[in-house]
Amino acid sequence: MSLVVPAPKPDAATEPAIKNTHFWPDVDPVELRDTLRLEGSVTAKRLRAAAKFAMTEVNAELFSFRDAQISQGFKRLADVPADQIDDESIKVCAYLRAVSSITAAILAERYPNSDTTDAGSKKAEIVESTVDELWRAGRNAISDVAGVSHCVIGLL
Repeated sequence: MSLVVPAPKPDAATEPAIKNTHFWPDVDPVELRDTLRLEGSVTAKRLRAAAKFAMTEVNAELFSFRDAQISQGFKRLADVPADQIDDESIKVCAYLRAVSSITAAILAERYPNSDTTDAGSKKAEIVESTVDELWRAGRNAISDVAGVSHCVIGLL
């Protein structure tokens, strides 16, 4: 029997909030780490880099939405009219879900396990499936922020 001891999580003081642009909410790496159930094997620097890339991706996808909201006089996503759950805008919740899903996908893609055995190959298939699901969840959350359908179907 083996004992596996996960690496300790970095100290919260070493993971300050990631400042976003004026419209979008900042991202708290400590909350992100808890949401994604990441242990200390994902360093603070690695998590921050992945989260910043995810924020850039989500912000770019929602560029037109942001411009439309700003032109209507809303200064922040939290100001855009939306239902509230636990005193938080569902649009803000969806934005943070998009960032966390895409951050998880990036981490899974960039830092897979290097096991090359048959068991490792099976695990790689599971990780690939999980990455696809994470990207889909991120895209769905982006659609939720923008208030559009999750899928576009066209007839050929």
